[in-house]
Amino acid sequence: MEADTRDELFQQAKSWIEEAGEIIRDKINDPLTIDTKSDAKDLVTQMDKAIEYFFARRIKQEYPSHLLLSEEGYGDEVTSMDGTVWIIDPIDGTMNFVQQKRNFAISIGIFHDGIGEVGLIYNVMDDVLYSAKKNEGAFKNHNKLPNLKAQLSLDKSVLGLNHYWLCENRLVEEKVMQGLVKKVRGTRTYGSAALEFAYVAEGIMDGYLAMSLAPWDVAAGIVIVNEVGGVTSTIEGEQLDMTRKNTVMTCHPAIQHEIIEDYLKEGRK
Repeated sequence: MEADTRDELFQQAKSWIEEAGEIIRDKINDPLTIDTKSDAKDLVTQMDKAIEYFFARRIKQEYPSHLLLSEEGYGDEVTSMDGTVWIIDPIDGTMNFVQQKRNFAISIGIFHDGIGEVGLIYNVMDDVLYSAKKNEGAFKNHNKLPNLKAQLSLDKSVLGLNHYWLCENRLVEEKVMQGLVKKVRGTRTYGSAALEFAYVAEGIMDGYLAMSLAPWDVAAGIVIVNEVGGVTSTIEGEQLDMTRKNTVMTCHPAIQHEIIEDYLKEGRK
């Protein structure tokens, strides 16, 4: 993608994400219609759908040749990453949106021919925008984020991972993952994949592991983490397929190999 095109898409996406955030803040205390999707923990509200429609309508008007890959039904059937694809989660962290009215984000990743060009993660209630353009660094609002520190050991790392890794599951032996938790300095969970990617980019967490994330959960974060020197992969260390769900790790590169080899592969069922 040409730099001028990337700049234009970034500015347009930034304008839209800020406008969408204002809509959410204005209506944050309105009564919600809450439905469930795959199970009782997988929530969707009319606000998720309204914000996705907000983006879908504007993208189709301004960029009719672009595709939209999104969560709530207004996107396209995307079977390859050819061309320009907007990958959007209108509210990442819907349970937080419902229960806490904070700790959720709007997430926009723009990919061209499979390469992440633009990433924006907007913490709506704190009015904090994490953003990046390919090869131009990452930012928190107007402040450029520094590259991740040069050296890091696993025992001095803080990881984001939720309780699913530590309970009986079909993916990895929980006792092996409990060993990882004992090895690191600490663990955190925030309930929004987009924000956890942003926190890895900011350096306030050193890694984040999550099972079964959809493309809209990770697209923006991949671009932003890349720009500070972080790495994102499957738990086998392979590149993500952006057309389907993946079990994902994003982290400081110094700890990637040890986590994969000594814990994820060791405990793989």
